[in-house]
Amino acid sequence: MSEVRIAAEPRTEFGKGAARRTRRAGKVPAVLYGHGTDPQHISLPGHALMLALKTPNVLLTIEGLGNGAELALPKDVQRDPIKGFLEHVDLLLVKRGEKVVVELPVQLVGDVVPGGQVAQTAVEISVEAEATQIPESVELDISELEIDSQVLAKDLKLPSGATLAADEDILILQILDASVSTEPEAEAEAEAVAEGAEGEGEGAAE
Repeated sequence: MSEVRIAAEPRTEFGKGAARRTRRAGKVPAVLYGHGTDPQHISLPGHALMLALKTPNVLLTIEGLGNGAELALPKDVQRDPIKGFLEHVDLLLVKRGEKVVVELPVQLVGDVVPGGQVAQTAVEISVEAEATQIPESVELDISELEIDSQVLAKDLKLPSGATLAADEDILILQILDASVSTEPEAEAEAEAVAEGAEGEGEGAAE
């Protein structure tokens, strides 16, 4: 897994105004917590943090703290819904050798069988892994899946060192028959809605 060193600064001002000032200075407000310690309010360099968070479950080495460097995982990342910049980050303290539960993306590899269509219902899966050995993703080869087949969480081949932390019967995906179209049903439903609206209009006119 990826490990990134990043420098932190203590944060003594709180509230929306203080957070805006922190972001205007090119930094991101953050909270570091875990292991029964009091939460530490810090700020992190915005550009470096943004680059680091492009890697799922990146392990951060937080430097510049009074008690030395700390290892942490991002647990909650808040972004501006319109512009996408980082607004706030919650970081969970971890230790080497410690097991943690994280969400891994399910990455599809291979081509779907001719005439088949992939319907993926879960794009992430919860696994438990060592904090410093978290895989980047879970690969799922769909090339040998037949039409009407399903893949459940228990069917996934997890990376070495990772164990399933989710319900084993969660549906990950199924292979549908691409030749079976739902368009006639959709058209019939649209016609029924249109007829209903037309009937309401006539009633209003009366």
